[in-house]
Amino acid sequence: MFEQITAFFKESYAELQKVTWISRKEVMGSTIVIIILIGILSLFVALIDMFFVKLIKWVI
Repeated sequence: MFEQITAFFKESYAELQKVTWISRKEVMGSTIVIIILIGILSLFVALIDMFFVKLIKWVI
């Protein structure tokens, strides 16, 4: 049992050595893109919401 646990951690460590980690610059760039996209999407949803509120008020 102990040998299986040890083998698991050794294999996990070996797999982590094969991973290509992205650089800090790439992380920052991706983060900025995501924040901008969230802002644009939030604005779109707010505009659609205002449109439907006005439409419902007009219908009622």
